[in-house]
Amino acid sequence: MLRRHFLIGLVLLFGFVAPAQAQFRSDRIAVTTTGSGPDVVLVHGLGSSPRVWRGLVQALPGYRYHLVQVKGFAGVPAEGNAGTGPVAAPVAEEIARYIGEVIGRPSAVIGHSMGGTIGMMVAARHPERVSRLMVVDMLPSLGDMFGPGQSPEAVRSIAEQVRAGIADSPAEAYRARNEQTLAGMIATESERPAAIADTMASDRSVSGRSMYELITTDLKPELGRITAPTTVLYVTPTGAPVTDAQMDQYYQLSYRNLAGARLQRVPNARHFIMYDQPDVFVGEARNFLAAPARSGERG
Repeated sequence: MLRRHFLIGLVLLFGFVAPAQAQFRSDRIAVTTTGSGPDVVLVHGLGSSPRVWRGLVQALPGYRYHLVQVKGFAGVPAEGNAGTGPVAAPVAEEIARYIGEVIGRPSAVIGHSMGGTIGMMVAARHPERVSRLMVVDMLPSLGDMFGPGQSPEAVRSIAEQVRAGIADSPAEAYRARNEQTLAGMIATESERPAAIADTMASDRSVSGRSMYELITTDLKPELGRITAPTTVLYVTPTGAPVTDAQMDQYYQLSYRNLAGARLQRVPNARHFIMYDQPDVFVGEARNFLAAPARSGERG
C-alpha cells in the first residue's frame, strides 16, 4: 500500500512515471523513471524524496530521469536499510547495480547532500558506471566541518551524539529541531512544509545511522578514482562563521584529489539550491548534461 502511495505521489509531482524494469529488485532503493533521452540518475538527500527534483525534471525535458528513493525516507518502509549498519554505502552499491542491470551503459548521476556522497561512492568505486557526476552541496568528508584536526575518535563521538539525538529525541523536540534546521537549509518558505513532512515521515533509525555514516566517512582518499567529469555546486552555509572566499578555499582543498572538478558556489541560496535558486540550478544542470559525453553514454 505504501509503495502504491509513493508511486501516486510521484505521478502527481512529475506526470507519468514508470517503475524501473521488472527484473530489478532491491530492498534498499526504489526507482521510477520519467521522460526519454539520455539517462540521468537523481539521488536525494537524507530524510528527503525525489520531490526535490521536480523543478529540474519539469524545466529540462529530453532526458530519461531515474528517480531514486532511498528506502526508510519520506514514509517508504526501510526494508534492507533497517537494522544497525550503514545506509549510504550499500545504497551506492545498489545504484551501481541498477545502472549496470537496467540502464546498461554509463550514466549521468546527480546527487544532493547525502545523495552527493552516494554519487561520489558510485563514481569512485564503480567508475565504469558513471559518465558524469554532479554533487550538490556536499563535501567528501562531512566530519571536517566539525573543526580541523579532529581525531577520528572525536569525530565518532560527535557522530554518536548526533545519531542518538535523531533516534531518541522526544517527538515534539525532534519536530522543533527539524523545523529550525530546515529553515536554515531552505530560504524559500513555500518549500519548507513538504521537506519537513518528508523528514518527519522518515524512519528515525535510518536517518540517525545515515547521519552517523556521513559524519564518519572520508571520501577524500577515493576521489582520485573518479574518472567522470565532475561538477560540484555549493553554498556558504547560513550562519557559518566563514566568508565566501574562505568557503571557496575550503571546497578547493576538500576536492583537490579530484582532478578537473568544476567547483561553483551559488550565491543567495541555502542547502537546497534547487529550491532557492531554481533558474541557476537548472542552468547549471543543463550545461552539465550538455557537456561532451564520456564513451559509452547514450547521447
